[in-house]
Amino acid sequence: MVAAPQPDRFIGMRITPITRRRLQNFRANARGFWSMWIFLVLFGLSLFAELIANDKPLLVRFDGSFYVPVAVAYPETAFGGEFETEADYRDPFVQDLIVEKGWMIWPLIPFSYRTINYDLPVPAPAPPSAVNWLGTDDQGRDVTARLIYGFRISVLFGLVLTLISSVIGVTAGAVQGYFGGWTDLLFQRFMEVWSGLPTLYLLIILASFVEPSFWWLLGIMLLFSWMSLVGVVRAEFLRARNFDYVRAARALGVSNAVIMYRHVLPNAMVASLTFLPFILSGSITTLTALDFLGFGLPPGSPSLGEMLQQGKSNLQAPWLGITAFVVLAVMLTLLIFTFEAVRDAFDPRKGIASGPVAAEKTAPSSAPRPAGEPAE
Repeated sequence: MVAAPQPDRFIGMRITPITRRRLQNFRANARGFWSMWIFLVLFGLSLFAELIANDKPLLVRFDGSFYVPVAVAYPETAFGGEFETEADYRDPFVQDLIVEKGWMIWPLIPFSYRTINYDLPVPAPAPPSAVNWLGTDDQGRDVTARLIYGFRISVLFGLVLTLISSVIGVTAGAVQGYFGGWTDLLFQRFMEVWSGLPTLYLLIILASFVEPSFWWLLGIMLLFSWMSLVGVVRAEFLRARNFDYVRAARALGVSNAVIMYRHVLPNAMVASLTFLPFILSGSITTLTALDFLGFGLPPGSPSLGEMLQQGKSNLQAPWLGITAFVVLAVMLTLLIFTFEAVRDAFDPRKGIASGPVAAEKTAPSSAPRPAGEPAE
């Protein structure tokens, strides 16, 4: 008696044969696969930046009790000091009080992005040393710590902006292309007017009386970035809405929303994924450019653009511009390689990776093709 085949699973979830094929094609692209893992490791470490680079100890043992300064603010009096304000753990007086009755465990980098090193042997910006691995900026702040925090902000800004703008853009393009007629005409005229607005001038004007923040910049950029995918998705839906399987679905009484989502959208995914790397890299470089020009995040925020601006203003300190450029270049390269592999994995015209799935592809089959699956 032959046992029934086990269903395909990925991280505990059941997947379809098409999804299995896409995963195998993604793994077959070694450059994109390893770029994804390298990026995930770097991004994962930056998410715990407070545990890697901080001017507060991770753990303090004092007078028989444990304290977690990295998560809880303790007054100086808790360690035998004189002030009710939060303890400054870099103060030699506070350190002596703690060491006298206990010990401290510091992060790998004992500086936060805003910590000023007052013990520099030379005027700031100081060159790399055993204390400040990549040197300091022109205010005496540790460059390594600011790069870790700046990397996290840049990636989060780019990912959130790309995700939200892509959802809005794909939805708008799908509605335009599928329904056509006056719906398409009115949407196109609106986009022509909206895309003509000068984004940079609006940011400069608004920044003159509103202090920019992460979410403020995200909202302003979202007002214009959603149009990037509309044209591509619209063209795919205009082409596919008259295909036989779409007409058959309509004849069977399938709703327009189901047809758009389950049958037409998968065919437009490849074209959409082709532009995603450029949208993501454009979002990150937009934030970097705004910070470089002084219209981005508030002063003092960890930013790659602000680091590049300091490198431009302090040519005698090349470590500022070089480190920010290298981090930005590596980040964008890893993201582009990863999304390139994702795009190839979703492309139905690409060959299937070697393995059981390839054997299934070469085997003859008389089963009809599902309406929503694109032709190979």
